[in-house]
Amino acid sequence: MRRYSYIAVSFIILVFGILFVPRIILRFQDSSVIDSNRLSSPLPLAYIALDGENKRVPDFVFTNQDNRIISNEDYLGKVYVVEFFFTTCPTICPIMNANMKRLELAFGNRDDFGIASFTIDPEKDTPKQLKRYAENMEVFSQNWHFLTGDRSAIYSLANSGFNIFAGINPNVAGGFEHQGYFALVDQKGYLRSRTDRFGNPIVYYLGISEDELTIQGTDMILEDIKKLLDYEY
Repeated sequence: MRRYSYIAVSFIILVFGILFVPRIILRFQDSSVIDSNRLSSPLPLAYIALDGENKRVPDFVFTNQDNRIISNEDYLGKVYVVEFFFTTCPTICPIMNANMKRLELAFGNRDDFGIASFTIDPEKDTPKQLKRYAENMEVFSQNWHFLTGDRSAIYSLANSGFNIFAGINPNVAGGFEHQGYFALVDQKGYLRSRTDRFGNPIVYYLGISEDELTIQGTDMILEDIKKLLDYEY
């Protein structure tokens, strides 16, 4: 009886190989298999849910590079991108803001687009320092605000409001540790993102470049900003 079972199993495997293996090979040959790094971007973009509710940007009030008070309400009606950085960062921040500059070049002349760059080193990054930094970057958008203020409020906004880690660490270059993510916010203040191939939100876009990625985070967010700007509520 066991010998017949082996024969039956072998027959099933043979049939599977004849019927399905050529199809799998053809899918690879015609590139119809989805790369694990290739992400779908349906409209509307996904909302980021937390505790069963769509996540909105918390209220905030900070000072920008021109000594103007800027709050989350100044961004209502705009699609905007959020980052956490500091001006003396020797590692990922220059890369992040070079990529952020790409976003400004694409959309910075629009009144319905903005950028919020929150410093995680507010003691050094005064409005004067942020102004110098913005001028060195040749920022032209009136809606790209480099924001400073109370350190605990900024860290609360990063770690609890956006769940993007920021903290003091004297053992790392620059003395601060943070994640190189961009967050995308829609016109009503909701966090949005595209989804992966399983339909799950990616939540954040990588603000630096990674060689192993098929499509970079900046490329994705460029596409998704345009989709939000073109989307009519």
